[in-house]
Amino acid sequence: RGEISVGGVSLPKLSSSELSYFRGRHIGYVFQSYNLIPSLTALENVMLPIIFLGASDAEATARAKEVLEFVELGHRLDHTPGELSGGQQQRVAIARALANKPTILLADEPTANLDLKTGEMIIAIFKKLSTDLGVTVISATHDHKMLAVSDRIVWIKGGQVDKIRKVSEMNISTGSIGGAH
Repeated sequence: RGEISVGGVSLPKLSSSELSYFRGRHIGYVFQSYNLIPSLTALENVMLPIIFLGASDAEATARAKEVLEFVELGHRLDHTPGELSGGQQQRVAIARALANKPTILLADEPTANLDLKTGEMIIAIFKKLSTDLGVTVISATHDHKMLAVSDRIVWIKGGQVDKIRKVSEMNISTGSIGGAH
């Protein structure tokens, strides 16, 4: 039986409230369906997790603006989700996930509901997070374009890990993934 630790912190040893704080501070979540609050603006949606960890409104506003600029939505701060395209909503969701400067980003089908160009933009954001900011990105996806920003691929069958391969050891070309056996 193994142990789960992140950044030297043993997660099973944390209390419920410590674990909740840890998740809010160290893990960002990007959901396939975005899960934005419809009555809030992009800025307010991104401010929420910052405020939940005790930041002032001024601190939350500054950080939210910073991450919305990072995902190229600084010009859409005051728009509600209904006034944004699907790709823009996904970028707001990514900004919200980055609001507390997580070390791990968990993404569920982050490009599934997007057109090709917007999907590629999301993939480029993930690449930048990983290479420039050192964020570990874990994505559940069927989008083979995500291979371009992946270090490893984990195949899951029947709820269990079937195999794990480093992308560098695989022969990947359009239409096929070789070396995956």
